[in-house]
Amino acid sequence: MSDFDAIVIGAGNGGLTAAATLAKGGAKTLLLERHNVPGGCATSFCRGRFEFEVALHQLSGMGDEKFPGPLRSVLHGLDVLDRVEFIPMKNLYRLVIPGRLDIMLPADRNGTVEALQKRFPAESAKIREFYDLVYAFFNQLISVFYLRDPEASREKYPLYFKYALASSQEILDEYFTDPLLKLTVAAYWGYMGVPPRFLTFSDLAALIFAYIEFKPYHIRNGSQALSNALIETFMNNGGEVRFNCGAAKIGLRDGAVAEVVTDRGERLTTGCVVSNISTPVMYNELIGIESTPKEKYEEMRGSTIGPSSFTLYIGMDCTPAELGIGETTNFIAAHEDMDRAFTQMRDIDEPAMILVSCYNVSDPGASPDGTCQIAVVDLQYAEPWLAVPPSLYASEKYRYASKVLDLVERVFPGFRKHIEEIEVATPLTHIRYLGHPGGAFYGFDQYAKDSRLVNPPVQSIAGLFHAGSWAAEGGFQPSLTSGSSAGRAALKHIGKRGR
Repeated sequence: MSDFDAIVIGAGNGGLTAAATLAKGGAKTLLLERHNVPGGCATSFCRGRFEFEVALHQLSGMGDEKFPGPLRSVLHGLDVLDRVEFIPMKNLYRLVIPGRLDIMLPADRNGTVEALQKRFPAESAKIREFYDLVYAFFNQLISVFYLRDPEASREKYPLYFKYALASSQEILDEYFTDPLLKLTVAAYWGYMGVPPRFLTFSDLAALIFAYIEFKPYHIRNGSQALSNALIETFMNNGGEVRFNCGAAKIGLRDGAVAEVVTDRGERLTTGCVVSNISTPVMYNELIGIESTPKEKYEEMRGSTIGPSSFTLYIGMDCTPAELGIGETTNFIAAHEDMDRAFTQMRDIDEPAMILVSCYNVSDPGASPDGTCQIAVVDLQYAEPWLAVPPSLYASEKYRYASKVLDLVERVFPGFRKHIEEIEVATPLTHIRYLGHPGGAFYGFDQYAKDSRLVNPPVQSIAGLFHAGSWAAEGGFQPSLTSGSSAGRAALKHIGKRGR
């Protein structure tokens, strides 16, 4: 008799939905989390009179009650929808290149097309054709990849077979000539971490479709509210959680999961583990190189660690309107060259493209009256920060923060003088709090060769399942839904084993 039917390691997005799915399915489940709160990236922290949202900028895949998205269906199934308030955003984003471009795209297909046609009239016809392609292609992608049509063929789904693995840049170049238009259409590439040259059209089309059709959402009281609701439903269904307690080792017997050893030295028997930690840490440290199947290392060999970010968490002593901020989501670019921006993610000289999220625009109660909280995100790899000598780390961190604020002030003049609280996080900060190699938000780099269309996940150890950004695409919706999928697969495995 095992101590637990299943043990979930890590209470990030994927771990929480996996644990909640298992417990609701009747499995005796333990959730281990080395931090003292649930959520991983879906958490908050306090400085002064502000409670800062850590990572959620726009939640995709929700939809509404009349037109529910895939994430809404998952959360409904876990009984958390009534415990969390989801706030729709009316616009996708504002994109600004100071002195050259300033455009806002509505969260509406026709509205987006018309806004683009107004700004780029010379390419008006091609703009509508591009969005027609996105929708037609994505509908075929759903049928082939998600619904697994057994009769899928090139004749039945010509767009899917033509464009699924094509680079997004190739399609942008086919339809558009103006580099500013290409950037405007593909601004969401930052949510995947690689530019259109490396991003499959499947990924770009999915981003565009999901945010337009299901709308971007914010969560009242931040993503911590969702994490709390998930941990509550998990415990209400009999789940057990241990905070400040991580996993130190996963023991195998005859090539299958047999036990988990906690970092407190406790040995817990189980035949099923759901991992919500990074793949390299899972196999190199918890399972061990000698016990990991060779094919798993073959699978990972060509993968590279994805980006983290340089993040400013800022509490302002004024309202968004006083700063001239009218949108929740604002992309600010120093130039339109997306490949160059990607290259700049590997240095700490000048910011190329930043995301400024002001949560109070969608949720006025996100901070005390008369104030607002803002997160500024600049995607960066960890390597340049790892190369900074410890004696220079603080000065480099604040030097670069000043550069980022310079770019913010080009769009919102006088921004600095209203800062009341500021916390600066580098990729090294995210390494420390997340425990991920490189502080990576999205797991491995999301290159085309790493797409699940090319390399679908393979279960190499019986009883071991994966959830989160290292098992799916990065971002909240993919990590939350991956946990639900992993939980269902684990329940099936437990049923086969017998409890």
